[in-house]
Amino acid sequence: MKPKYSLKNNFKYSIDGLKELLKERAFKIEISFFIIFTIILFLLPYPLWSKIFLFASLFLPIIAEAFNTSMEKVVDLVNEDYHILAKHAKDISAFAVLLSIIITFLIWLGFIVYFWE
Repeated sequence: MKPKYSLKNNFKYSIDGLKELLKERAFKIEISFFIIFTIILFLLPYPLWSKIFLFASLFLPIIAEAFNTSMEKVVDLVNEDYHILAKHAKDISAFAVLLSIIITFLIWLGFIVYFWE
C-alpha cells in the first residue's frame, strides 16, 4: 500500500536517503570536495553573484552521485547476478557523475580565468 503523502514523512525519507548515501565511499569523497571548495569560495575576492553560481555548481556531482547510487541499488535489486546490461546501466550512470565533475571543473576554471588579475 502506498504511504499517504506527508511533508514530514518526505523529509524523513530524504534524511534516510542521505544516510544511505553517506555509506558510499564516492559520496564521502565528493562531500569532502564540496566542503573544501565551499571554504575556498569564502576566501575568493569574487562578487556575490559569482560565488552563488560557483556554490550552486558544487551540487552537480552530489546530485549525479545520488542518481548513480540509486541506479546501482535498483540494478542490484532487480538482478544480483552479473549481466552485461546491468553493467552498462551502472557504467552509464557512473559516466554521468564524471560529466558532472568535468562541468563543475570547467565552470570553476571559467570563473578563475574571467576574474584573473
